[in-house]
Amino acid sequence: MFRFLRGRPGRLTPAEAHARTSASDAVLLDVREKSEWQAGHAPTAVHLPLGSLLAGASLPSAAQGRPVVAICRGGHRSRQAAKALAGRGVDVLDVSGGMTAWRQAGLPVVDERGMPGTVA
Repeated sequence: MFRFLRGRPGRLTPAEAHARTSASDAVLLDVREKSEWQAGHAPTAVHLPLGSLLAGASLPSAAQGRPVVAICRGGHRSRQAAKALAGRGVDVLDVSGGMTAWRQAGLPVVDERGMPGTVA
């Protein structure tokens, strides 16, 4: 489903990520810290902090066996997550510009209660 470039996971714009995770079996994986997640995240995203992922934590059940689109605040941590997941054999891409670009693109952000959120 996803395209890999020179052995490295590819990148998507926020709009492409939104389309792929809304219209396919791909899941959006937010790898920011808990406080960042609580302040605001994409409504359909699942959460796993990068530190936990790099320490060997399993993907959330909703993401297991599915293509993954990793996202963080600005794109650096999601790039690390995508490389780590690709090393595990996961079909993965990451979002260029992260949640900051997601918000700038006018895409939805909700807090932990499902109310309008902010990107922290």
